[in-house]
Amino acid sequence: MAWADREQQCREMECHSPRAVPWRRANESHMFLSAVVIRRPDTLKLSWLAQGVCPIGPGVSCPVIGFQTVCSRFKGQPQGPPLGLSVRSTEQPQQSWVMPAYATNMRFKFPILALILEIITIILFAVFVVYDDGKPAAHGADDGHATPSNETDDTNLRLYPVFQDVHVMIFIGFGFLMTFLKRYGFSSVGVNLLLAAFGLQWGLLMQGFWHMADGKIKVSILRMINADFSTATVLISFGAVLGKTSPVQLLIMTVLEITIFSLNEHLVAEILGASDVGASMTIHAYGAYFGLAVARMLYRPGLRNGHENEGSVYHSDLFAMIGTVFLWMFWPSFNSAIADSKEEQFTAVVNTYLSLAACVMTAYAISSLVEHKGKLDMVHIQNATLAGGVAVGTCADMNIGPFGAMLIGSVAGIISTMGFKFLTPILASNLGIQDTCGVHNLHGMPGILGGLAGIVAVALNKKKNGNASMQAAALASSLGFALVGGAITGLIMKLPVWSQPPDQSCYDDSIYWEVPEDEEENEESLAHGDKNKVEA
Repeated sequence: MAWADREQQCREMECHSPRAVPWRRANESHMFLSAVVIRRPDTLKLSWLAQGVCPIGPGVSCPVIGFQTVCSRFKGQPQGPPLGLSVRSTEQPQQSWVMPAYATNMRFKFPILALILEIITIILFAVFVVYDDGKPAAHGADDGHATPSNETDDTNLRLYPVFQDVHVMIFIGFGFLMTFLKRYGFSSVGVNLLLAAFGLQWGLLMQGFWHMADGKIKVSILRMINADFSTATVLISFGAVLGKTSPVQLLIMTVLEITIFSLNEHLVAEILGASDVGASMTIHAYGAYFGLAVARMLYRPGLRNGHENEGSVYHSDLFAMIGTVFLWMFWPSFNSAIADSKEEQFTAVVNTYLSLAACVMTAYAISSLVEHKGKLDMVHIQNATLAGGVAVGTCADMNIGPFGAMLIGSVAGIISTMGFKFLTPILASNLGIQDTCGVHNLHGMPGILGGLAGIVAVALNKKKNGNASMQAAALASSLGFALVGGAITGLIMKLPVWSQPPDQSCYDDSIYWEVPEDEEENEESLAHGDKNKVEA
């Protein structure tokens, strides 16, 4: 199509889309002719176009620079038009709104931040971190885990298969679980790898500072498992803000969240003496509500009615099920990895195994019950089937009986599915919490359920030397640190210097990744095909 024809098509276009639509000039890959897009129930003809230079690169759906539209519809509206469009009226309106500037180019910000963080981490490792030799600390300083060298070797060898399972959950399970968004697969898996790789290093340091021996942090397989656990909190929170944040923002969140997590974990485990072997409270509830607090601080009014990319397609849901299956299979290892004895480790494996199985049954049943014509919803199956592993975590190593584990899993499957169906829309519309992955339903509510189950189990003497009041204090501490820490972190992430995406480019890989052009064309043709089917 000729350039003049494209321009004429733009001028006459009526658009319902919430994002700016770019057309690339054939010979100038960095030049875009972009249309002002206004989302309303009825359509408005586009009467003013601007030709801007893309600051990001070729093939990227970038925000339009320096445009305006002639329209008096928004005159007198205090909130302004959606997406912050700059609006001028032919009748000289009294108010105007300017589109916020989004510096999405990460060419310097991201490399500099990533390299600085890694350099600082390497220096701290050089100063403080050594291999675990199993020798007791001198001068009576002991972290409570010192054992003779041969026993340490045996423990490391025994725990390594469990460590592998947890590692698979972190890098494959969590990563692929978030690939359900149709245009955000690169970021779901790729940024998950980035955050996990940095998070486990930072977690080793932050947790290790509480258990130093002779001024050193001794790295063992147990420490590596705990470092992966600390990373899990970030990946859970990542799910709450998926598609609406930049890698720069997420690195900032990783540093702050793991630091706060280590404080709460030390308080819960060492000072309160609470039991939380599967970390329902300290990882799942903490990570979920930390992420929800961040999401609330980063609330985007322009996305309150949804986004065209905030959905899945057939193959993206299949990829997400890969993450679900990996998490489901290895969750018994997650809940039993740091159990104190072999007997408790075995109990944790059995309880988690049964809780997950029961959870699947109730999740499927409730999904069919609440959906149209009894059909199953893939969102429920991908997420709610895992809630049993979350909920049984706190009392996984306790003698609650096989039926007790199954009861906890059954309840978790019910509340998680109901949350996805009914609670998530309420949080978005009434509280301004845009929870992309529904972490409140998979990790938040089941995590609280696990904490409450732990309180009841300890009160019934299912845990030796347990204290129900300390269990309750541990749950309150985890929620408090999560909400306050998440709110502070969200405010820091909201600063306009972290390369956050504009509303129209959310849930789209192309703003931060090089996306193959043929893939973009295929997706556009699929979108047009779907539109034609609907019209037919």
